[in-house]
Amino acid sequence: MVLLTARQPELVDVGTTALSFQSPCECSCFFCLNMANKGPSYGMSREVQSKIEKKYDEELEERLVEWIVMQCGPDVGRPDRGRLGFQVWLKNGVILSKLVNSLYPEGSKPVKVPENPPSMVFKQMEQVAQFLKAAEDYGVTKTDMFQTVDLFEGKDMAAVQRTVMALGSLAVTKNDGHYRGDPNWFMKKAQEHKREFTDSQLQEGKHVIGLQMGSNRGASQAGMTGYGRPRQIIS
Repeated sequence: MVLLTARQPELVDVGTTALSFQSPCECSCFFCLNMANKGPSYGMSREVQSKIEKKYDEELEERLVEWIVMQCGPDVGRPDRGRLGFQVWLKNGVILSKLVNSLYPEGSKPVKVPENPPSMVFKQMEQVAQFLKAAEDYGVTKTDMFQTVDLFEGKDMAAVQRTVMALGSLAVTKNDGHYRGDPNWFMKKAQEHKREFTDSQLQEGKHVIGLQMGSNRGASQAGMTGYGRPRQIIS
């Protein structure tokens, strides 16, 4: 059996045994370029990825799935249990878009959801990006937002959980009638408590001595000697 190798345009007899590739490959075919860019993780990168995966909470996953189904309806189905199943379920961005839309009244849905789930990669990533924009507009902070690649390539599904948790916490906190499910599933966000003072109250406050500056109450000069008098020493 003969094989034309990528290194030189000459015939190489490899017998009837299994084919072997010469390394390093100097061709520019799609297969070789793809393998060069996407290889297994080794050393530090593998260790970092392992730590990220350990942050994923399977118990939290169950709660989030229950809320999403309750919020969006049974048509969204349910994922296979585990990190991979959760990723595949949310990957195309449609369910996430339906989730954030369900928190808005009719007629003001922020994300357009296609009738048929997108099959092209860039359309799926675009759908996820629309969800992220809508979630941020709803009030989710940037520190709680995942990156598109975290979900699409499954690099950090714990970050995806964090974003959905933040969205649920905001929905419970707003209490505007659009949240569905058990309010105890999420903790309420701390709310700002503004206090307003009148001009007269502000003026009075200028004359108050703060306790951190000390106090002059109870102060007296009892027992103090007159200034300039020498100290009396009795033998």
